[in-house]
Amino acid sequence: MLFSYARNCLKRFCVDELQPKTETNYGFFSSDLLPSLGARINQTTKLRKCINSPFDPRYRAWEMFLVILVIYSAWISPFEFAFLTYKEDALFIIDNIVNCFFAIDIFLTFFVAYLDSQSYLLVDNPRKIAIRYLSTWFMFDVASTVPFQALSLLFTDHKTSGGLGFKLLSMLRLWRLRRVSALFARLEKDIRFNYFWTRCTKLISVTLFAVHCAGCFNYMIADRYPDPKNTWIGAAYPNFKEASLWVRYVTSMYWSIVTLTTTGYGDLHAENTREMLFDIFYMLFNLGLTSYIIGNMTNLVVHWTSRTRNFRDSVKAASEFSKRNQLPPRIQDQVLSHICLKFKTEALKQQETLNALPKAIRSSISHHLFFPIVQNVHLFRGVSHDFLFQLVPELEAEYFPPKEEVILQNEAPTDMYIMVSGAVELILSVDGHEQVFGRAASGELFGEIGVLFGRLQPFAVRTVEVSQILRVSRATLMNILHANPEDERIIMNNLLQNETHDRLTGWTAKALAEHNGDKNMYDLLRSFEDRNKLEEHKIRFHGPETSSSQLKPTRYRSPFCSYSTHRRPTCTSSGSSSCPMNAQVSKSKKRVTIHIKLNSNKSSHQQFGKLINLPGSMEELFAVASQKFGIQILTKVLNSENAEIDDFSVIRDGDHLNFLSE
Repeated sequence: MLFSYARNCLKRFCVDELQPKTETNYGFFSSDLLPSLGARINQTTKLRKCINSPFDPRYRAWEMFLVILVIYSAWISPFEFAFLTYKEDALFIIDNIVNCFFAIDIFLTFFVAYLDSQSYLLVDNPRKIAIRYLSTWFMFDVASTVPFQALSLLFTDHKTSGGLGFKLLSMLRLWRLRRVSALFARLEKDIRFNYFWTRCTKLISVTLFAVHCAGCFNYMIADRYPDPKNTWIGAAYPNFKEASLWVRYVTSMYWSIVTLTTTGYGDLHAENTREMLFDIFYMLFNLGLTSYIIGNMTNLVVHWTSRTRNFRDSVKAASEFSKRNQLPPRIQDQVLSHICLKFKTEALKQQETLNALPKAIRSSISHHLFFPIVQNVHLFRGVSHDFLFQLVPELEAEYFPPKEEVILQNEAPTDMYIMVSGAVELILSVDGHEQVFGRAASGELFGEIGVLFGRLQPFAVRTVEVSQILRVSRATLMNILHANPEDERIIMNNLLQNETHDRLTGWTAKALAEHNGDKNMYDLLRSFEDRNKLEEHKIRFHGPETSSSQLKPTRYRSPFCSYSTHRRPTCTSSGSSSCPMNAQVSKSKKRVTIHIKLNSNKSSHQQFGKLINLPGSMEELFAVASQKFGIQILTKVLNSENAEIDDFSVIRDGDHLNFLSE
């Protein structure tokens, strides 16, 4: 099982980092690779023959194999330097095999493209690759690969001199550790590996390597001191050279760890000047290493707990604010619930991720997530695809905890909402008493009455459970509607078909306005209803094409004629055979709303108005009003400012006329 896990990790890092792409796949950028402006994606660039990409999975696997060999070299080099003498044994053969692998890597480097630091393009010119490598790391790589152990056996007598010079040169193999450093730098950027544990592994590796090197170097000083008994290990073990290799190595590691942790039991300590100097430098190094480790661990822990600390601070500040301002318990619960839900959703970083993306990608994501939901909303049935395409990217998803108000009754109409998940209650407040008269679930919307008619919200909306709701601002929605007048008419028709509010609340929009006593809203809905009926008799245009600049589209179609930008007007009304474009047809008749006031000694009662087409004279107007209200004697007609109207010509389209009767 352990072998399978290690194999999967190796595959994730080496092979999955950059798979070869086909033409149908999207480009994938490595963390080290960026495209230049206007250039093709680097992975799709075909390199020259015999030149390999540094992001090729096979080359990455080769690098991982070399990292394993580097770990071996980092341990064996100080160990051989301090405890072993060079001789032709199994360890000698292994060391030379490892050197051969690194020699092969030097040769391969001349055939691996590199990333230009200015253009961020892969350079596959063999001459440039060779010049760059020869002028940078080539000499260090060669020096760390030369088999100084074999040369030591040829040119020195280890029985007399010990070959100290060649041992020092063999320590150049530690130069290979730069590969491990590059590996950890790449792992820290790879989101497939946990950042916290990657950093901890790096810190532990640095600490163990420092302990190993310090113990080996300190033993080497004692082993080569003229008086073995006057050394840190000779004082405890006079015949330490005759002890086994295991005992000597463990004793050295024990001293190194005790010194690194500043424990200092006193059983092993410096006995001569050489050891004192080495201990001084080692303890100074420990100060920096300890500071580095403590600083990194502190940053990791603080980063891990910062969100929780910020959450606690927010809750504390909200509680103090509620107590200081003596907020009602219901509002306090809503504030705390909102903060808790925000803490849970912040970890997803959904909005931050979307905001960091280009507009086209954000639109694609919005269409993938929200288009099916918006398409099935009753208010938008029958609208064009272009309208939905413009609307969906403007939607913002929000989360609401249970029992939180989304809309307050009589608040300004700023937003319209579409339910994605969860449920809300529709609440009407009458004389200070709340009455739940409806419920909205997934796929339904609310707030559209106030937004579309520019009126105060007629009822409040409160969540029942955790709900995800899409929000669109009134300004954005109206701009889209004005840009699509035909879709605007369809939406108003859908609203006036009464199915939406019948389904949600059992109330029609007009009945709800009448129940709330909102006379202006009631009249407005009646006017749209009557306009809808008038549009059933339209004049459509048929004939040869004309210039589109001659006929400009209007926001609403004429009650009598339908305009087409490429066709000549032709009458289709059932009552006539032709439709001349004279002033009477183009102007259309005026529409006014009439009301009746019944005066008595006790009170004055006003009924709901009726929308009519304005007749041709004052006498006809009185006759129509008498017929509509069933009252024969009407004495006066007043405008909305209670001024008596004597001249018929001053009446304007859309006026509210009040008739008085005895």
